[in-house]
Amino acid sequence: MPSNEALAVCQSGFEGLLVREAALLGFEAPESGPGWALLRRTGDAGAGTGDTLRGAAFCHAFLEAPGAVSGEKVNDLAQQILVLFAGGIQGERIEARWPCVFSGGQDMTGLGRRVASVEAAFHELLGRRLGRLERLATHETPRVGTARGLFVWFTDFGKARVARSAHLNGPRRMADDDAAPSRSYLKVEESYGIIGAEPCPGETVCDLGAAPGGWSYSAAKRGARVVAVDNGPMKGGALGNPLIDHRLDDAFGFSPGRDAVYDWLFCDILEDPRKVLQSIARPWLSGGWCRRFVMNFKFGRVDPIEFLADLRGPDSPFVKHAPGFRIVQLYHDREELTVMGMVKA
Repeated sequence: MPSNEALAVCQSGFEGLLVREAALLGFEAPESGPGWALLRRTGDAGAGTGDTLRGAAFCHAFLEAPGAVSGEKVNDLAQQILVLFAGGIQGERIEARWPCVFSGGQDMTGLGRRVASVEAAFHELLGRRLGRLERLATHETPRVGTARGLFVWFTDFGKARVARSAHLNGPRRMADDDAAPSRSYLKVEESYGIIGAEPCPGETVCDLGAAPGGWSYSAAKRGARVVAVDNGPMKGGALGNPLIDHRLDDAFGFSPGRDAVYDWLFCDILEDPRKVLQSIARPWLSGGWCRRFVMNFKFGRVDPIEFLADLRGPDSPFVKHAPGFRIVQLYHDREELTVMGMVKA
């Protein structure tokens, strides 16, 4: 289990972008498949493997220093996983609940049943040998951060990677709301758990490109007052909402006015991401017009890795004005990147 390796998980279909981004961060990818890539640190390691991947936009999570198991039979795989787990906990005292997570890519028909079968066999073996530990096992993991337990990712029916620790970068599936005007609502809901904050009663939100109102509705349902800027109509729970002030205006020409500062800036506009970066992110952040922000950039018109370089470059308004900002391809993003953070005083 080389310490310079990690099994990175991404949105299925975006493995190529994960590998390209990882290359810029100092990794090669000797193996990859639907929703994952095995990454290996190249050259002299500067920052640790985990430290570097925590900032990767296309990496949803990663298993640290994963070992490999392989076999055709369910019980053989379960036994190998148990051996790795038992060896990894030598000298370690486990008294609290610990995460035991088995998963794998969803693009191979029947793989989910295979994973479930191996998981059940593993728990049966663990219960016989270490019953107390088996009773403490849970599927729960933190939304963001590093967790220690057992993490198993199946790359094929007869192959899996096994690690004692994993880091979660935050993306995860969210529950829908029947009153939400659009699927876009899920993206901003997902972002709150990553940024570690959400709009509160009494706070103010400016939502640029608001229609049909998914993000505005998300803020209003939490008691925030929203100025929703869009020439298009509002729908669902955003239509006629007393906390939402719908302004029929162009998002690119809107500014908060003299000395006005919003607690939150939301922006989800179907436009060239470079235009959004220069015409909205730059003036809003440099002008101090907001305290926190969640901005979605559609990268279908640009090379996403080149655009990532723009977001992280020395001239980026996020680098200049929002230290600690995050760039993430959310679970509910498609050809999009979501940037979130707090503007420095």
